Amino acid sequence: MSKFSREDIMKMAKEENVRFIRLQFTDLLGIIKNVEIPVDQLTKALDNLMMFDGSSIEGFVRIEESDMYLYPDLDTWVIFPWTPEKGKVARLICDVYNPDGTPFAGDPRGTLKKVLQEAKDLGFSDFNIGPEPEFFLFKVDEKGEPTLELNDKGGYFDLAPTDLGENCRRDIVLELEDMGFEIEASHHEVAPGQHEIDFKYADAVTTCDNIQTFKLVVKTIARKHGLHATFMPKPLFGVNGSGMHANMSLFRGPKDNAFFDENAPGQLSETAMQFLGGILKHADAFTAITNPTVNSYKRLVPGYEAPCYVAWSMRNRSPLVRIPSSRGLSTRIEVRSPDPAANPYLAMAAMLAAGLDGIRNKIAPPKATDRNIYAMDLDEREAEGIKALPATLKEAIEALKKNETITGSLGEHVLEHFIEAKEIEWDMFRTQVHPWEREQYMTTY
Repeated sequence: MSKFSREDIMKMAKEENVRFIRLQFTDLLGIIKNVEIPVDQLTKALDNLMMFDGSSIEGFVRIEESDMYLYPDLDTWVIFPWTPEKGKVARLICDVYNPDGTPFAGDPRGTLKKVLQEAKDLGFSDFNIGPEPEFFLFKVDEKGEPTLELNDKGGYFDLAPTDLGENCRRDIVLELEDMGFEIEASHHEVAPGQHEIDFKYADAVTTCDNIQTFKLVVKTIARKHGLHATFMPKPLFGVNGSGMHANMSLFRGPKDNAFFDENAPGQLSETAMQFLGGILKHADAFTAITNPTVNSYKRLVPGYEAPCYVAWSMRNRSPLVRIPSSRGLSTRIEVRSPDPAANPYLAMAAMLAAGLDGIRNKIAPPKATDRNIYAMDLDEREAEGIKALPATLKEAIEALKKNETITGSLGEHVLEHFIEAKEIEWDMFRTQVHPWEREQYMTTY
């Protein structure tokens, strides 16, 4: 059942003195875009008549086919709490459509919905996700530009005065709660200046909408504290990077978690094990989507708690997948490799496609790895059948190209434009001369 009707939104806009509405959507690279309209255009927007130029958006369309339409999802209506009383700003997240009324193939939100329909066709009513996005807070200079000076020297679960980001983090939580988020935990992470705020799981589309809203709120409130928040996966050498662990479960009904079987080993159902098998089989390919930047692969290295090996366990946190101890309705699979630079809609679509392939083809996962993989040498890993994730964006792109399951789930339009953008990014990085090279070679040769 929908949370809001058209009439509800019109009424709230009037009663709350909303003056502007942002019609939001997400481009192929995961960047939030919006068309802002005055409130007197709200009726037109709710009639799905708001048009924008798709040729200006990364990964959308060419100049000769630029007209696109925004179809607001009424359940995403929210009034930004930090906007002034004299003229509030509200938000509606939109799906993108072609002029002929068909869904646009390059819309990441639509791509996720397409894969969710595949899950429904297999008898699963819901794909629930609990995300754990991390971020860093840096100080800004006198011009408001971010510096590399961290806001604190805190560590895991530290408190003020060591955790100087505590007040900013608390204000972020309060703003999120005002916008309807149910916050489950908020704490300082392992690295100095690094933070994590966890919010309650939801269905996949709602979760991805929430991730995008979360990023916007974090950056906005950090700026009010004179700080710059970044979701860059590895902004600093020598400390942990930022991840976005994804806790996933499939449901057949509101109280029927398809991953739970009280009589199975570990109380993990056959469906859960097959989903896990699909995740592990396709991990190298979906890594290009879940870890989509050159910088992502500076995080996926041994020694900093980020997974770089394709394995699973119920006990330790070094493999790609961990099975948290909760059972019953809370039974879930935690994929630990994604980072917060990922387009959440595409990342969740790719991982769901991998898991569904495991279910369709009854893919059994290898045995669990309960040793610390970081302490194993190459021979030991090979003996256990443990492969490494791609080490660079280039390797991940090549793995993606070869994988029919993941490429098929994304669709031709998304795949073509995503790979084109990422190959350009890799070439820009590959051909650049970096400070490390000059430090190593300038005086030696």
